[in-house]
Amino acid sequence: MKRKKHFKGTFALVALLVLSTGVVVMSAARGRAVQNDEVAVRDVLLRSASSFAKNDIAEATKVWANDESLMIFESGHANYGWADYRDHHLVPEMGEMKNTKYEFSDIKIHLAGNTAWATLKYTIAADFMDNGKTRHVDGGGLGTAILEKRNGGWRIVHWHSSAPRRAPALSATPKNP
Repeated sequence: MKRKKHFKGTFALVALLVLSTGVVVMSAARGRAVQNDEVAVRDVLLRSASSFAKNDIAEATKVWANDESLMIFESGHANYGWADYRDHHLVPEMGEMKNTKYEFSDIKIHLAGNTAWATLKYTIAADFMDNGKTRHVDGGGLGTAILEKRNGGWRIVHWHSSAPRRAPALSATPKNP
């Protein structure tokens, strides 16, 4: 009888150890998957910035959703769908800017299954063609990106960026109240 109780106790202990090991291994694998997804999302965001800086529409096509689900809100303007964004915003803007530096910093990524969102700061410097004249622009602001994991890869499906409001120009003479 004692032997049966000892066997049951030993069996229960071994079963508990095996289950615990499985939980630890699964937890570690999940942690690695989350870490891998964070790295992949960060890579997509940085490739997006790089594609713009290099005027590389082919690279941009690899990181943005190439369908009607894409939504862009940029400083008060909206684009709906990849074709609208590409043809009426991205390509014309790339054509107007030369010597472009476009970078992201302070990227914070959040994951929830096949969805990710990131907040970031951006800076931009470029030579901008304006009515046949070149002028240099420097700027920056804040951005939010929402990404979906599609066919094993991450794609940007929504982008919202804003720049600080510029102070109004001071008038030479104060207005009378």
